[in-house]
Formats: sequence, C-alpha cells, structure tokens
Amino acid sequence: MQTLIPSLRIIAILNRSPLHLHKNALNLRSLSSTSSDYNQSRGGLPRFFSETLPPSKGSVVRVEGDEFWHMTKVLRLNIDDRVQLFNGKGSLVEGRIGAIDRIGVEFEALENPKLVSPQTTQWHVFAAFGTLKGGRADWLVEKCTELGASSVTPLLTERSHSISANRVDRLQRVILASSKQCQRLHQMILEPPLEVVGLLPIVAQSKLSFVAAAEATSVFSTLNSLRKEQAGVLIIGPEGDFTMKELNDIVEAGATAVGLGPHRLRVETATMALLSTLMLWSDSQEITPS
Repeated sequence: MQTLIPSLRIIAILNRSPLHLHKNALNLRSLSSTSSDYNQSRGGLPRFFSETLPPSKGSVVRVEGDEFWHMTKVLRLNIDDRVQLFNGKGSLVEGRIGAIDRIGVEFEALENPKLVSPQTTQWHVFAAFGTLKGGRADWLVEKCTELGASSVTPLLTERSHSISANRVDRLQRVILASSKQCQRLHQMILEPPLEVVGLLPIVAQSKLSFVAAAEATSVFSTLNSLRKEQAGVLIIGPEGDFTMKELNDIVEAGATAVGLGPHRLRVETATMALLSTLMLWSDSQEITPS
C-alpha cells in the first residue's frame, strides 16, 4: 500500500493539472478580454460592413441593423473600442466607437479612408445551383467568396430552371458574412439568374471559358497548352448535368470542355474543384504581355 500512494498522488496531480491550466487560461483571458486581444487572435481589427463610410479623419457615420447587433451584442464591443468599416467596393477605414444607443453606434474615423485596388485575378462563376437543398447553395457561394471569385451567377437550365427570390436574398447575406470572415474588401457580386442562351454571348466575348464536362480532357492537361490568363469564365451544370444541346451550344460559343477526374461530382464540389484550380493557376503565372 505504501508504494501505491505516491503513484496515486501523481495520477491525481496529472489528471488535475489540465483543468487548472484551463482555468488559469480562462482567468488570464478574462483579465485581458479587450477588443485588441480579440483582434490579435484573428489578424486584425473587427471589420464591419457599411455602405456609407466617413469621408475623412474625424468624420462620423452611424452603423445600425445587423452590423450594429454583431458589433455590440455578439462581440460585445463598447465605447472607444477600435474597429474597421468597409463598403465592399475596396474602401476601408479604421476608427473607434464613439457612442452607443438602443439602435445603433456612432463610428468616428481615426484616419482617412483607404482605397485598395481590386485583385487582378477575375474569374466569373456560372453554376446551376438554384435547386440545391440543405444549405448546399449557401456553401457554394460562401466558398466562391473565400476563394476570390469575382462574381457568381445562378445558371438556369432545363434541369435547374429556377431560383427563388428568398434564396437570392439569403445568398447576399452569405456573401457579406463570408467577405467579413475572410477579410475581403471587394465584395463578390451575385449576378441575377441567367439562362443558357444569355450565357452564350458572354462565353463568345471571353478570352478564356471552361465548362466542366464528363469524360473531357483533364483540366490540368488543358491548362498546360493554353496561353496564360488571369480572367475568364467557368461553367458548372446542374444535378443531372447539361442536356447534350446545352453543352454543345456552350462549346460552340467558345468554351473549352474540361474534366475534373473520374468521379461524378456534386454541383458545389465541381465548382470548388474548378475554381480552386483556376485561381491557383492564375496566381502562379507570369502574365505574358499582349
């Protein structure tokens, strides 16, 4: 029995120490739970959307609605906490919360707004996701925003022929939330739904267009033989794929059919696979002058 007591004490200490460490960590966090600590853990000041930004240092604008709720109720920011506002068009300004009332806050600019140029990579997504269920369309749009797509257009086809107005409103909110999360200053554009016949002139005018198609040449093999570009169109069909006529029309308009592997992919999976490939390909290329 005497030889077991030290072992039992060691086991008890080992079992207890993570809990004590956790409590100590919580105590330290509670002592220093300022907005600056929150920001450092996420790489910058909390960022919020506002269509109107202060025109110059010292100017004040009000922030209300969902952004006010997120700022004060979710993050529990208070007077004098520093935050950023962006307008989704490349402008960003740092400031402080000057006042809080029942329905909004007053944001005071601590500097003049900065204007950031849009990224040079401009890929436009046309995907037939209008009939996707269970949050899959939300996921598609969210990831397109994070990956840097310039725009997303719901494509209307024979097998995905509609998208509800309520769905479009929801997707706009998804884009805004995702833009804030990934700190994207130029908000991705959600274009109005478009039928295949309306897509054909866009393909014809684009320098580079790709359409995902089963049994087509691998996208990597295709890219190896193409002139380097940082902009273009990518097209993904609906569940059940394009009809043969739709696919032929798109290819005849100028799109290149590309394969994404041996497996049948969902709409959102195919969109991510092709967009990720093209974004990485574009970003890794030195553009040859025209």
